[in-house]
Amino acid sequence: MNQPFRRIEREFGVPFPGEILPPEKWTQTALRSLPEGWLDWNALFGRAAPIVLDLGCGNGRSAIQSALTRPSHNHLGIDILPVVIRYARKRANQRGLSNIKFAVIGARELLERHVKPGSVAEIHCYHPQPYYHPSQIHKRLITPEFLAMVHRSLVPGGLFVIQTDNPGYWRYIQTITQVFFEFHERIGRWPDAPKGRTRREILALKRGLPVFRATAIPRANLSEAEALTLAESLPPPTFDADRRLRDLDRLG
Repeated sequence: MNQPFRRIEREFGVPFPGEILPPEKWTQTALRSLPEGWLDWNALFGRAAPIVLDLGCGNGRSAIQSALTRPSHNHLGIDILPVVIRYARKRANQRGLSNIKFAVIGARELLERHVKPGSVAEIHCYHPQPYYHPSQIHKRLITPEFLAMVHRSLVPGGLFVIQTDNPGYWRYIQTITQVFFEFHERIGRWPDAPKGRTRREILALKRGLPVFRATAIPRANLSEAEALTLAESLPPPTFDADRRLRDLDRLG
């Protein structure tokens, strides 16, 4: 008797979520271009469901895990690197997922141009690039303006998840995020993925680095206009990122 077509992938010894299905069960998860204006989530996924965004999703480990375990939610993973999005959508396709899409686009551009205010249930951001050289720190994602856009995008009571292994970035995140959100630092690993939700987290844990995690809920008494005004008054992310972590960035 032929054995069923199944295969488990591993990454640094940790199984990648889900199993590779027979090719006839594969799906298409590539969102090759985004239309102008706000995204119509119901039209994009062919159904109405809570929307989960994974900003800087890398190879899709966390987004795919969430899509597999929460079929009731629709997911969009984005990254500015086409090569990692190719890996992500290939793996999602092979797992037969219909509740996830992947696109090549920056997080700021997505939120500013394509996400209707109050339309997203969750926004996840794992290990944003800290950028070490002074000439590149303007590229850092977590800024007051970005957090104001995250606040605007989420539904009332929505969830913002943020994680980094960079101590300098974490100190900045702790301070600035609390202006816009009720901030809850998580002590300990994620129970759904104790070995790491992301490729980067797996690497950091294997090297014994501390990983800083938090969940945050938008402050209900803060309007969009007030959030933007606050953002203009807050300091930019000019912290020291500690260059000793650069080699890990090349791997993760």
